[in-house]
Amino acid sequence: MKKLAGGALAASCAPPAAAFPVAQWESKAPADPYGCLVDLSVCIGCRKCEQGCALANELPTPSRSYDDVRVLDQKHRPDANTYTVINRYFSGLKYDKLNRLVPTYVKSQCMHCQDPACVSVCLSGALQKMGNGAVYYDKSRCVGCRYCMMACPFQIPAYEYADPLTPRVRKCTFCFELISQGGKPACAAICPMETMTFGKRNDLLVLAQKRIAENPRRYVDHIYGQHEVGGTSWMYISDVPFEKVDFVQLPSDPPPRLPETLQHTLFKYLWSPILFFFSLAGVTFLAKRTRSEEYAPKTVKEIPK
Repeated sequence: MKKLAGGALAASCAPPAAAFPVAQWESKAPADPYGCLVDLSVCIGCRKCEQGCALANELPTPSRSYDDVRVLDQKHRPDANTYTVINRYFSGLKYDKLNRLVPTYVKSQCMHCQDPACVSVCLSGALQKMGNGAVYYDKSRCVGCRYCMMACPFQIPAYEYADPLTPRVRKCTFCFELISQGGKPACAAICPMETMTFGKRNDLLVLAQKRIAENPRRYVDHIYGQHEVGGTSWMYISDVPFEKVDFVQLPSDPPPRLPETLQHTLFKYLWSPILFFFSLAGVTFLAKRTRSEEYAPKTVKEIPK
């Protein structure tokens, strides 16, 4: 009975559906950002991109040289000291003229999403999506909450746990300073196979579609990053299915769409404080009623003689 009363009270206090307008979510993606198109059918796994990235960002030198191919025997991910990595996959779908399996090499780094989840959850504004396409990190504003690490659908941001005094969130910067001055990202500039094409994102989409249309037997008919999580600045075309090389399957909706819509709706139309007030009033009413019932005089039945 108490539950029914509580439900009735909540129903009476709740605003009618028609009076609960939903805020319109607006994408914050830049209209014409830069991007990089990675052709997995071209990459030879030389790891020059790792080397160029380390030099440009003054990252620590790895324990093994970049020429040591044994590094590729194990899968690894970007971390606080490595912004981009190469992994080797044997899809079982490619063979050379001697009938030997041919590997596919995949470069991984921050995807620099059009509507980044990391930016949406950042409490202090340390992460921002810039007009040139980069997701920029301002260490002076970071409070170390690490929400960005939990929100990223690609699990990219890393944290300097070994630094107890001034830890930072670390990830690919898209060489923000270089591209702001008209240059290319260091990884794209150093690649000997021209695996990566740097340019305006819209132009890269046209280029990717053209390559796929002109070589339908070579490429999978999919541009990874065109629609995933609302689109990314880094995009890929491949000669093997993306699921064969550990690309995560993601929806096309940007992760910030639902939580930001709810947040903006509640606060824009003041429903959040109103609902809180009615909820508090309802709880108080039920508490008083329950207390009065508990301490009310009990009717004593007369014992039959």
